[in-house]
Amino acid sequence: MADLSDPKIDQAYQDVRSDKSETNWLLLDYESDKSDKLQLTATGTGGLAELREALDDTKASYAYARVTYSNDKESTREKFILVVWIGPSCKVMRRAKISVQAADVKAVLRVYSIEVAAREKDDLKEDPIIVRLRKAGGASYDGV
Repeated sequence: MADLSDPKIDQAYQDVRSDKSETNWLLLDYESDKSDKLQLTATGTGGLAELREALDDTKASYAYARVTYSNDKESTREKFILVVWIGPSCKVMRRAKISVQAADVKAVLRVYSIEVAAREKDDLKEDPIIVRLRKAGGASYDGV
């Protein structure tokens, strides 16, 4: 079971969700290779591009992000995504625990439109994620 008891995690989650905050992503990492306690590693205002740079290829991490996009010049939408990151050099035992511990993370970072399973940084490119968000939201105006 993953430990998400650090109050900084909930505060960062509320910041990402708040219209009054510029923070649009947060990153959670395990305290150590042997620990199941998650800690807030980083937050940012630079969107998915900045989040991609914060990911470590040797770690398994969880991220939560606000994605803003427009369907036309009249409307802007904000949706939230949950990212389950397993870096290409992540240790085998950590990989094995992710599927079970992701459920604990989802209980805390609970409001999101889509889950993104990322194994390489290119999995977090904004355009394909926006396509998925449009499909999930049922508002795809460009035939996608």
